[in-house]
Amino acid sequence: MTQPLYEASLTSLPLLGHGKVRDIYAVGEDKLLIVTSDRLSAFDVILPDPIPRKGEVLTKTALFWFDRLAHILPGQLTGIAPEDVVAPHERDQVRGRALVVKRLKPLPIEAVVRGYIIGGGWKDYLATGEVCGHRLPPGLKQAAKLAQPLFTPSTKAEMGTHDENIDFAKCVDLMGEDLSARVRDAAIRLYSEAREYAATRGIIIADTKFEFGLDDAGTLHLIDEALTPDSSRFWPADSYREGISPPSYDKQFVRDYLETLDWNKTAPGPRLPADVIARTSAKYIEAYERLTGRGLDD
Repeated sequence: MTQPLYEASLTSLPLLGHGKVRDIYAVGEDKLLIVTSDRLSAFDVILPDPIPRKGEVLTKTALFWFDRLAHILPGQLTGIAPEDVVAPHERDQVRGRALVVKRLKPLPIEAVVRGYIIGGGWKDYLATGEVCGHRLPPGLKQAAKLAQPLFTPSTKAEMGTHDENIDFAKCVDLMGEDLSARVRDAAIRLYSEAREYAATRGIIIADTKFEFGLDDAGTLHLIDEALTPDSSRFWPADSYREGISPPSYDKQFVRDYLETLDWNKTAPGPRLPADVIARTSAKYIEAYERLTGRGLDD
């Protein structure tokens, strides 16, 4: 196993920027190299401790879904090996954790789809009876399955600030009615097919976040990551029940630990104990292996 990668330090390609988890480099004029680090962001704050193998899990999980869902929407992949676009001495930084992708125009929203009422959606429901403009039946319990998956978009926040949930009307204001409808329909179909497959592997996908981009012809593409433990809530089906926040394969384990601290959820983030790091890494790996039926090193 290689050492955790907190931040890529490639010099053979122009750096375009560092995200919460990903480091992005230019590959010519029309492609990008996206390196998925082992950084972990919680409550929109990047924590100082990397989670070993997290970047590999996210990359390989996304690759699995890009392949499985390609019949619904084209993805960002180019098929170019990341090791082929960096200097030889930099290959260890990208092996197993990077993708060479098309350079597309990202849309200004995150396309969130909720199949269960949990997290911020649960808080909104308790306060208003609605989630992003969707009126829900009274009396729902925490983690209840919704009658139909809901499209609940959000704006993309600047680093260190929080995304803002919006309704479909605001989405139309930002992108127009036709594109908003295309994004909504694609997101719901992607989620629905993924949820159906995951159920056969004993995993409930409670909700997820997609990002989309357009090429020069206006064709919609699935970009960024897809249905990973960072962008989704994965619950073990055998321990799910309504009325609680179910145990999770994603970074909820870290969030729950952070909630026990006297921390105001602003940077800098607190250090994580070694056992929290190890158990979080194990949860990410288990999510991938249970979902795909493959070992992470296969």
